[in-house]
This record gives sequence, structure tokens and C-alpha cells, in this order.
Amino acid sequence: MDERMAAVQRMQDYIGLHLHEHITMADLAAAALFSPWHSYRLFRELTGLTPAAYIRRMRLSHSAMELKRSGRTITEVAFEYGFGSVDGYVRAFAREFGRTPGDYACSPSPITLFHPYGVQYRQPRKEAITMDSMQYVYVSPIHKPRRKAIIKRGTSATDYWAYCSEVGCDVWGTLLSMDSLCGEPVCLWLPAAYRTPGTSTYVQGVEVGVYYDGPVPEGFDVIELPEADYLMFQGQPFDEADYGQAIQFVENAADRYDPSVLGYVWSTRSPRIQLEPKGERGYIEFRPVQVHSQAMPSPSRSSLEL
Repeated sequence: MDERMAAVQRMQDYIGLHLHEHITMADLAAAALFSPWHSYRLFRELTGLTPAAYIRRMRLSHSAMELKRSGRTITEVAFEYGFGSVDGYVRAFAREFGRTPGDYACSPSPITLFHPYGVQYRQPRKEAITMDSMQYVYVSPIHKPRRKAIIKRGTSATDYWAYCSEVGCDVWGTLLSMDSLCGEPVCLWLPAAYRTPGTSTYVQGVEVGVYYDGPVPEGFDVIELPEADYLMFQGQPFDEADYGQAIQFVENAADRYDPSVLGYVWSTRSPRIQLEPKGERGYIEFRPVQVHSQAMPSPSRSSLEL
């Protein structure tokens, strides 16, 4: 990561840590280690937004989730997120989401949240694994019930980067505003039975109950997934700058893993599932399995040392 990108990443990190506080350009410049003028120019060049616009959009998205989950009043939320007046907050919210905060609080159907990625994640990283501290992948059997998934299809994507090129990166912001069985959106690699002609293997979506009949965002599809067994592969926590290596490490371990040690064989009937890589918990991926005809699986958790 070059110094320009590192400077903008430091500003993004500072904003994330101080979102409820008054943030000045001087604060961001101190984090970037450049002059305020140069920091402003770099931030706008690499994120496509001015610092003020970036902060405002982040605050609006966080405030929307606060309205949805906390039951607090619009006035309380507006002032907590740094808006000088309720009227100003209502206007900004309506411009961002096309609805007033009062309407959204009463009927929180999906909206597209602002979910910016750090500039350090803008390009995939393919370096060889050098993470000496990451030596274990934890493997655990997981059972998923029959359920539905609300998904946004691409055209031919087989991975995240191609998917973003086809459908854009705002899909994740919409998914974050939706309730999910597992508490967060998921990425899925769909078997052929779940794909329609001219659509991608890789999709993003949320898992919901099998009887879900709530709102579905425009352009999204609903598929039903069967009850299924999975092996969950979870790597150790990682530094955010090493996210590419962390993903590669777990994927390589899963590719080499023999599920028969837990009484399973690999299955192609259910989708492979990926959670958002987060450094504090490690990268997590679910691979579908079925019980081996000659053995029963052990419910114990295991670890794979590499």
C-alpha cells in the first residue's frame, strides 16, 4: 500500500473511531500526516467524496440502524449523530434514502446504507502467504435449517471483485439494512440448480426464514435453500491490511481438508457460503457436506494446523 493510500486509510479509520464526535479537517490531517489541503485532495481523489460528505453519509446510515433497532426518537438520534437541527436531519435523511426518518422508523423496509470499504481493499491481493502468526484454521460442523435467501444476481461473476464490477458495491449496503437469520449478509456460490440462464455463480444476499413474506428490494430474487450440513472454516484474527492473505489461507486449508475425519463427504447440493472478512474474528467460510454412508459425524470442534 503506497503512502497516499495509507494516508487516506488512516483518515477513514479515524472517522470510524470518532463518528459521534466533532471531526475537523485538522483532525483528519493529523491522522493522515499531511497538510489539511493535501489530505483533503487525497481523500476526495481516492474515495470519490469530500470528507464532509463521507462523514455525513456514514452518520446517516448509522442513524438509520439506530432508528430501526433502538426505538429512540428522531430528535435523540439526530443530535447524537451531530446534526444541528431535526429539520436538517430529516432533509438529509430523505435525500440519502428517499424516505423521511419517521417513515423509516415506522416501516423499516430495505434501504441502501452507505458502507464504504477502506481504500486498502480496492484491489485484490495475491501475495504469497507470509503470516507466521496464523497457524490454525478451526473446523466445526454446522447445521442450517430449511430457509430462504434474498439474493442479488450478477451475470457471470465467480468472485467478489467480478461481482462488484457487474452489479456495483452498493448491494452490501442494502443487505446490511435487512434482518438476517445469522445476523449479517452472506456471499454464496450457487450450485447450477439455483442459477438462472445468464446469471452468476457468486451472489450476495441475506438468509431469512422459510416462511418469510416481507419486502424484497427491486432487482433481487428469492430462492429456497434446503436443510443442510456444513463445515465452518474459521481462521485466526488478522490485521486488516492482511485480509487477502487471510482469505487465501483459509480457502487453501478448506481445499485440502478431508471431511471424512468428521464422518462427512463434500456435497454439491447446497451453496458454499462466505461471511464478510473481519479482522477481529478471522475469515469464515462454510462448505456444504453430507453424512458419509459409512460413518456418523462427530459433533466436536476440531482445528487444522498448517
